[in-house]
Amino acid sequence: MTNLNQLPTDLPIPQDDGAANHLVGMRIPTLLLSASTGKELNLGDIKGHLVIYCYPMTGQPNVALPDGWDQIPGARGCTPQSCSFRDHYQELQSLGAQVVGLSVQSTAYQREMADRLHLPFPIVSDVDYQFQRALQLPTFVAAGMTLLKRITLIANEGVIEAVHYPIFPSDRDPAWVINYLKNKPA
Repeated sequence: MTNLNQLPTDLPIPQDDGAANHLVGMRIPTLLLSASTGKELNLGDIKGHLVIYCYPMTGQPNVALPDGWDQIPGARGCTPQSCSFRDHYQELQSLGAQVVGLSVQSTAYQREMADRLHLPFPIVSDVDYQFQRALQLPTFVAAGMTLLKRITLIANEGVIEAVHYPIFPSDRDPAWVINYLKNKPA
């Protein structure tokens, strides 16, 4: 069975297709999204720095990933990315950032993952693609599912000021965010 916590060494590296070039300067949409905490969050209302890491799909133990998953550049690595944000959460908070994960999976699916991985931050569901459509976030299709490409947005006072895309390897995403927050222009 696949080890979801470990990245294979031979994954294809995603290339920048320009699909995120429009995002810096955009406002985070004011939408209520269901969260793994059991509450609804309006990401557009969150003050200060907000880190939203968007990911395609987390796997579940003893459930096979879609056929060809490891051959899709950037698809594999959602669990290591979430665990890395968990492991760097206190440092991100000390830098004044709130962290939220986001995918198009159902809230119930996300709640199981958040509980299993002991995530200290909410995971929100964009199951209806409202957030994706509002920002025109890049997607891909696998096994008949339209999924978000891996992308991280850093917003300040509701405006996107930095974008990490493409992300590879996924578990190094928090290091990029921390470096940005420590060295961002005044």
